[in-house]
Amino acid sequence: MTVKITAKQVEMTFQSKNETGKKEPIRVLDGFDLEVKEGEFLAILGPSGCGKSTFLNLLAGLAKQSSGEIAVDGKPVHGVNKKHGVVFQGYALFPWRTVLQNVEVGLQIRGVRSKERKRIAREYIRLVGLQSFENRYPHELSGGMKQRVAIARSLAYDPDVLLMDEPFAALDAQTREILQSELLRIWDSQKKTIVFITHSLDEAIFLADRVAVMTARPGKVKELIDIPLERPRSADIRNSERFVKLRQQAWAILKDEVDKSQQLGQRSAISASETEHGSGFPKQAHAGAIAELLPDKAASHG
Repeated sequence: MTVKITAKQVEMTFQSKNETGKKEPIRVLDGFDLEVKEGEFLAILGPSGCGKSTFLNLLAGLAKQSSGEIAVDGKPVHGVNKKHGVVFQGYALFPWRTVLQNVEVGLQIRGVRSKERKRIAREYIRLVGLQSFENRYPHELSGGMKQRVAIARSLAYDPDVLLMDEPFAALDAQTREILQSELLRIWDSQKKTIVFITHSLDEAIFLADRVAVMTARPGKVKELIDIPLERPRSADIRNSERFVKLRQQAWAILKDEVDKSQQLGQRSAISASETEHGSGFPKQAHAGAIAELLPDKAASHG
């Protein structure tokens, strides 16, 4: 299978003020190496503060690494790539646009004519099960419905790569499981390359072909776990012996990093209870940076 994404010896250092107000360097990523295959669903799992979301932002072109190389299709990432779709935890919908208008955004940027734009947008709205809500505004939707809109918007302009930063973390458990299954259904039909950030062991194993487990900060890939569960997958697979063993394997690799993270004073969103119940712990919603992917004419009102 062709390699789609490569990251080699990526380092990311931020300047942060300490308690005295003096700036000091904080190394978030160090020696980060990863390859993602074309059409692969890869989940990245790790304790909070390890640099998962930082890597996704670098891959999306929303920030520039301090050193190292990140490439897609062999081409270095330099700034935002309109061929990449991004789904954040915070939805990042435009409140003045209807569901249909939000899903149209990427197509509008590409200059697709209005009639064709609406046809494609409606196709993806139907794909995520919101065909009865295309004229509703974001404030009229539940959290799960908003995230469906965000997914439809990202898929509508046919991205090569879909980057997802804990998209279901702020949702209740029932909605989260429904959307996980919906995402797999869509992925099975389109086979997009997906990089999916999560705190949840169960979510990572249920969704992914492989799981990259990261170390505590400064983050790097500690181990890659193959997930040899058959597809298509149903929710019942979570109760299978193979699933439980994979979860135990992932937790055994991750536990030491969670302990290190706590020793460093970094809040961890994974606890031992997850190894029993598989529930993820939501973190503060990721700031909606979707506007940075759009030109002014599309981000403005009207």
